[in-house]
Amino acid sequence: MGTCLRSLVSLSKKLSKITAVPLPDSISFVLFPRSSISRSKRASVLESNLCFSISSNHIVVRTIVIYARAPLPPAHSPCEVPLSHWSLRASLEVEPSTPRHPSTDSMAPGEANTATAGGPCRRRRRVLLFPLPYQGHINPMFQLAGLLHARGFAVTVFHASFNAPDPSHHPAYDFVPVPEGLPAAGPGTVVETLEHILALNGSLEAPFRERLAALLEAPGAGDEVACLVADAHLLTLVDVAREQGVPTLVLRTGSAACFRNFVANPMLCDRGYLPVSGESELDAPVRELPPYRVRDLMGADSSGRHGHDLMCKLLSRAVEAVRASAGFLLNTFDALEAADLAATRRDLAGVPVFDVGPLHKLSPASSSSLLQQDRSCLDWLDAQAPASVLYISFGSLASMSGADLAEAAWGVADSGQPFLWALRPGLARGAALPDGFAAATEGRGLVVGWAPQEEVLAHGAVGGFWTHGGWNSALEGACGGVPMLCRPCFGDQMGNARHVEHVWRAGIALDGGGVLERGAVEAAVRRLMRGEEGDGMRGRARELRSRAAAAVADGGSSRLSVDKLVNHILSL
Repeated sequence: MGTCLRSLVSLSKKLSKITAVPLPDSISFVLFPRSSISRSKRASVLESNLCFSISSNHIVVRTIVIYARAPLPPAHSPCEVPLSHWSLRASLEVEPSTPRHPSTDSMAPGEANTATAGGPCRRRRRVLLFPLPYQGHINPMFQLAGLLHARGFAVTVFHASFNAPDPSHHPAYDFVPVPEGLPAAGPGTVVETLEHILALNGSLEAPFRERLAALLEAPGAGDEVACLVADAHLLTLVDVAREQGVPTLVLRTGSAACFRNFVANPMLCDRGYLPVSGESELDAPVRELPPYRVRDLMGADSSGRHGHDLMCKLLSRAVEAVRASAGFLLNTFDALEAADLAATRRDLAGVPVFDVGPLHKLSPASSSSLLQQDRSCLDWLDAQAPASVLYISFGSLASMSGADLAEAAWGVADSGQPFLWALRPGLARGAALPDGFAAATEGRGLVVGWAPQEEVLAHGAVGGFWTHGGWNSALEGACGGVPMLCRPCFGDQMGNARHVEHVWRAGIALDGGGVLERGAVEAAVRRLMRGEEGDGMRGRARELRSRAAAAVADGGSSRLSVDKLVNHILSL
């Protein structure tokens, strides 16, 4: 026994809550391989659900992670491994098999919970998920899927054909494609993006209704399904699920502050902040929603009356979806947005709010990237001095002109700073880095098509992050303890940049409205990466990292919020 795992290295967490029961001589379990690699160990990461019997009393042991260098057994193959082969450093949270469905507030902090209906010999409860098919929305939804799966839920992902995920990256999940019949080409402007999101809602409605009904009509499936978690911008699908009796939770992939902007939008329009009538108004403070200026509001960048009307419709539908839901999930944490979370709970009286972020720190490692990541950049970073490298990435959807790309490139070159640039294909609408840039930066820069951003930002060589200011990137920068240079493009990015600079005081915002100028870029890079001012921003960024680590630690605010979420789902 155990020969296939004789090179087992370790379990991922500390052993706890199992000392009160005698351990058997061996543990029987089933392996579910995951498609991610631990760079430090070059080891396959696997997920395992365990169940064993002691004195006729079943104990349910939640998911653990195993690192193994040896050849691994096939997926879903049963194995039995003597305890002598285990390095017992796992956090095994256990409970008797008697089903419990406490209310959200009835569980004591740290109390274990599982998603097993009727004990370990019964099927697990199933969570259905439907992400909005953009990378910045797909990533948090799949991180949530990993978190819930680790808590014992079975996972089914409904998805559009546009930007469809690769099921082979997530072999433990079930996938249900929902064809939307829209053109394969993605939107290129802000207005086109708004139109695309609204069109997706309409085109997905009928096929989703059909596929959801088929799933619910399968033998026993109706009792197994716990809920649907849908993106906040998929109101139509929220309504379809409710019509079919499926409780629905809503995930908003932006900040709590941004959602307050959603809720306040009608008031902002009534009081004349929106639509923006002239450039002179952009820097006016929004006294009802500090620290925002008019330019930081959702919709301030909308093109004309048509763009404004589309934005208002999109925001109102998102708020409607949240108000109609059985729970609202936000990828944030209390120590980062305490005041905005408190205000959101007041705005949504009657709807439970769960701050379950940062999801990328709570979820088991996996990849939902739509682009191929170039992992060689991690080896390049290994050879750089501590906190010396400026990491540059403008996200998966933002775009810039060829002129802006050239000015950004020459500003970075003139700064003399080492850099790693994740230059996404299509970022500058067909333009390339200017001639002479490679020669001017030879030996101190690396350009790749896409990078494993979470790992890059956690690397000790990275001392600054030039970002478009999307919420995922801002959150990952904060969790990495890296100060940020923000060049926002559209949507929530202006508000995020405002918070980075004026609330967190951990970065610099470049004006997103004008044309980039290489001298301004050079000066901003130097401010961020060098001198007393940069050191101050770096220190405050590291404080954000410490707050995030405390939130996801045992007993931290986000850990407790996840416990409440699991119990809430089981009570629906």
